[in-house]
Amino acid sequence: MNAALKDQQANAIVWALLLTMPWWMGAVGGYTELAIRVVVLGLAAMSLNFLLGFTGVLSFGHAAYFGLGAYGVGMTIKYLVASTPLGIVVGVATGALAAMIVGALIVKLRGVYFAMVTIAFGQVFFFIAFRWNEFTGGDDGLTGWKRQAIDLGFTKLDILGSDTLFYYFVLAVFAASVAVMAILIRSPFGRTLVAIRENERRARFLGIPVDQHIWISFVISCFFVSLAGTLYALLSNFTDPRALRWDQSGNFVIMAVLGGMRSFWGPLIGAAIFVVLQDWVSSHTENWMSVIGVFFMLIVLFFPRGVLGMLRRRATA
Repeated sequence: MNAALKDQQANAIVWALLLTMPWWMGAVGGYTELAIRVVVLGLAAMSLNFLLGFTGVLSFGHAAYFGLGAYGVGMTIKYLVASTPLGIVVGVATGALAAMIVGALIVKLRGVYFAMVTIAFGQVFFFIAFRWNEFTGGDDGLTGWKRQAIDLGFTKLDILGSDTLFYYFVLAVFAASVAVMAILIRSPFGRTLVAIRENERRARFLGIPVDQHIWISFVISCFFVSLAGTLYALLSNFTDPRALRWDQSGNFVIMAVLGGMRSFWGPLIGAAIFVVLQDWVSSHTENWMSVIGVFFMLIVLFFPRGVLGMLRRRATA
């Protein structure tokens, strides 16, 4: 069986599971809100993977843009206009604009220096949200707002009370986002990013503007993680400074590595495992982070290509 046919089968399986998730999640002990979290955090992990897995640049500050998206949508609905689409646009624009500015300042850094500076900038945004009590709610979080029905002109999409309807709204946004990412990865631009990942020095010798490509990849990655942040805030009609904290960025990295960071669907699988395991373990013990940490170490030690890499290796064995 050739690789193209295998990819088509994998895509079909993934979309079949996603489209039916609200209906079978309950049968395995889950619930619709958990399914929404899987899709939203899967989008966040895949966004990070665009930079980490396909460009080879590690960021530990993506939670900053995730949180900016969350605060952008919440503050727009609360203080400006009670409109879900406008809130999403403002949240994504805020995260993307911040990424453009920060990316331009750090694009020449590499390796651990790039990763550490992304943490530093992320903490700046965290402390702004933490201290600006009048507008962000400080440590108590941003409350007093909720997602609004979406006016399509001919009808209204009421995503206020129905978790199932909101799930399919989130899934539609997810589908559009991953389609754009897939097109970019398969384009000449995406192939150039992979070339930079594999050998940056050789890419420079070929005349590729490496810094410019990394900056664009960083902005695209942060654009989609900001979109994920807006959806996450809309899920609970709430956000707080923890959405911007560095350990949230660490969770995104764990999801990407857990599923398989150099594969397209790997981060989604990693996010599903992480979210479901977190939900199940945290309902039994307060030390759920230790359990997830041990599980992550075992995966890294014995399956360095992630869960998806392990499944592919067994399929070809």
